Amino acid sequence: MKNKSAGLARSLAISAAALAVVLGGCSNGVSSLNPFGGSGVSDVETVFLAAAGSWDRNHDGIVTCDEWKAYAGELFDSADAGHKGFISTDEFATIIKTDRMFETADFKYWDANRDGKVTRAEFVDRQNPAFALLDKKKECALTSTELAGGRNLLVQKKPLVGPPPDTQTQTRPGR
Repeated sequence: MKNKSAGLARSLAISAAALAVVLGGCSNGVSSLNPFGGSGVSDVETVFLAAAGSWDRNHDGIVTCDEWKAYAGELFDSADAGHKGFISTDEFATIIKTDRMFETADFKYWDANRDGKVTRAEFVDRQNPAFALLDKKKECALTSTELAGGRNLLVQKKPLVGPPPDTQTQTRPGR
């Protein structure tokens, strides 16, 4: 019984320490997370930041570039109907049906050389904006603390969807 109590106490201490690290990471200034200065985050960066935690394929609390590339590779392979090594705009629609993030990070974003098709290399090997913004140690890994910092950036960002501005202050004609 003593060993179980000691193990439980140790687990609780480790959990509390991890929570302190995560909460401490949340208190960082937003502008310190954006390498481009200020707190401005583009729409493409926003969708990548919002989705980053979902790429943790082995559920270890760390999202790696390899996990992102595996996800991107699976999406690309599912869309490349003829296994040609590139996808058209029509085939890109398959990717959007799987992950709506690609409505914002659209075909034009991925078609780096603007030739009207996206190659596997353009899609899988392009740097993911979440890593560019959050991976301060350049280890190609995003910890839960770094992902929490990304959520801080999103709090500052205006939503991509929602009602048009000033809908509550507009009046109907004839009033």
